[in-house]
Amino acid sequence: MNRSFRQMKYFFPFVWVCLFVSPGFAMHKPAYIIFDGNGNEVNYSSMMERITEADVLLFGELHGNPIAHWLQYEVAIDLHNAREGALILGAEMFEADNQLLLDEYLEELITERSFEAEAKLWVSYNTDYRPLVLFARENSIPVIASNVPRRYANMVFHGGFEALDNLDRAALDYIAPLPVPYDPDLPGYREMREMESMPGGHGGENLPKAQAIKDATMAHFIIENHEPGKLLVHFHGTFHSDNYGGIYWYLEKWAPELNIVTISTTLQQDPRSLDEGALGRADFILVVPERMTRTH
Repeated sequence: MNRSFRQMKYFFPFVWVCLFVSPGFAMHKPAYIIFDGNGNEVNYSSMMERITEADVLLFGELHGNPIAHWLQYEVAIDLHNAREGALILGAEMFEADNQLLLDEYLEELITERSFEAEAKLWVSYNTDYRPLVLFARENSIPVIASNVPRRYANMVFHGGFEALDNLDRAALDYIAPLPVPYDPDLPGYREMREMESMPGGHGGENLPKAQAIKDATMAHFIIENHEPGKLLVHFHGTFHSDNYGGIYWYLEKWAPELNIVTISTTLQQDPRSLDEGALGRADFILVVPERMTRTH
């Protein structure tokens, strides 16, 4: 048997294996891919270089998405190192009237058990947000409880912005200064109004107003707690900053001098290219496969 025949003897089985196995399997199954707002794929390092120069990062998540929550944690760690500790965290998941309780826990004045028993924590706190809070606690990083107390958002849902006029002065400390500006034609609010006009809608014009009081309050506390030379990273659902509306719109209105970077998270069947509907949604779009598991 000559050498060339011996080589072919081993080559043909390899070809058959490739023909029958390879076409049915993807070479890689990426857990996420990052794109810029124009749909160009970018790497994590490029995104972080841009974020590091910002004053505020608005990180829009899909609640319960493990990839978004993991990257929030990684981004916080990397920014803490890059900015040499000049970092502040803020989150929709903590309401403003829990700020004292959160501060007491971060300063190790109360135990974790006391904090978790008394704070209004989301059901996914342990899996999704506790790692961030522990990181902040271990590194003396402030965490801002930025969201409006849900009871006040509920008041707006039932009675419009006017319902807040009946609140005690002390309650107003937990809300953006009244009256809040409101543009019903911002993309997110317009979408909510259109959905409510369809059969089955129940919030009417007040549903986007309830969303707006949340956005305005979160923007208010971001501005109130931002410090020159520090980067404030705020975590919230994508709807609160997508298409440069919501929190972003209020920040631009009240503090146009801030350099703001936005991230949005979206699910796609094929994450390898950005769907047309997601173009321009944010400065960076985190695309995760639709079949990704959830934390709750």
